[in-house]
Amino acid sequence: MAIQVPTELLDGCVLGVLTRQDFYGYALTQEVRQRLPISESTLYPVLRRLKKNGWLTTYDEPFRGRNRRYYRLTRTGQAQLTVIRAEWGDFSQAVTTLLEGDQQDD
Repeated sequence: MAIQVPTELLDGCVLGVLTRQDFYGYALTQEVRQRLPISESTLYPVLRRLKKNGWLTTYDEPFRGRNRRYYRLTRTGQAQLTVIRAEWGDFSQAVTTLLEGDQQDD
């Protein structure tokens, strides 16, 4: 089942994966899909937008007579990931507090 992941969180997930290594499109999609149930077609528009924002750069490598397009995190992308991580931490903590309810009376 595919779920709707907020845009900024999906951006952060892609940028986070790319901190480990460069990935070509299909492999990157599979890497994200191991953790989030998103459709395969979801990630390519995200990658185009992240590249347009200057957060990713691309290069092509030959593979079995074809080219694979690899995505690499830029310094600007790393800075954006830092912002997203901080925002996620605040958001996650607030949601956890709300989900747990008033634990002080227990």
